[in-house]
Amino acid sequence: MQKSALVLPGRAADAGAMIQPDTKDWTWVLDRPCPDCGLDTASFAKEDVGRLLRENADAWQPVLARPGARDRPAPSTWSPLEYGCHVRDVCRLFLVRLDLMLTEQDPEFPNWDQDRTAVEERYEIQDPAQVAKELAEAAEKLASAFDNVSGEMWQRTGRRGDGARFTVETFARYFLHDPVHHLHDVHG
Repeated sequence: MQKSALVLPGRAADAGAMIQPDTKDWTWVLDRPCPDCGLDTASFAKEDVGRLLRENADAWQPVLARPGARDRPAPSTWSPLEYGCHVRDVCRLFLVRLDLMLTEQDPEFPNWDQDRTAVEERYEIQDPAQVAKELAEAAEKLASAFDNVSGEMWQRTGRRGDGARFTVETFARYFLHDPVHHLHDVHG
């Protein structure tokens, strides 16, 4: 089912801009490289996810410190700040989901509406310096959690409400594409 467009409050919304919710199923990134950001989720060892996430979080810091971090490159495209808020929140969400996978038997993840979160949390008016700090903290917590996964833990499973099923390994690879892709989106 296609979601309707959301008007986000703030600078771009005042100009009548619409953000089209992303309704794509991005699990295909587990099967082939992303043609946009170039990440091949099969190209790194699963044990490297924590390190790669830390490197990505470090790369977000200068992006969020840019003078124009609040500015949208186009009325219907998130600003670097809005993307940074999203990446921070994805790290927080995936930490919860990873914990569920490691402590419960094949849990179904609670649904999360990223577009609704962007509106309700008012991404566009958050402080870029604070978001940079929170993104780094959230990424470090998740990176540490991935660092602590070993042996058979990588094969534990979990699933989304839409039926997509992950092992901890595929979950880690799928996750890493999100911050990498969005850093590419903001030319980080």
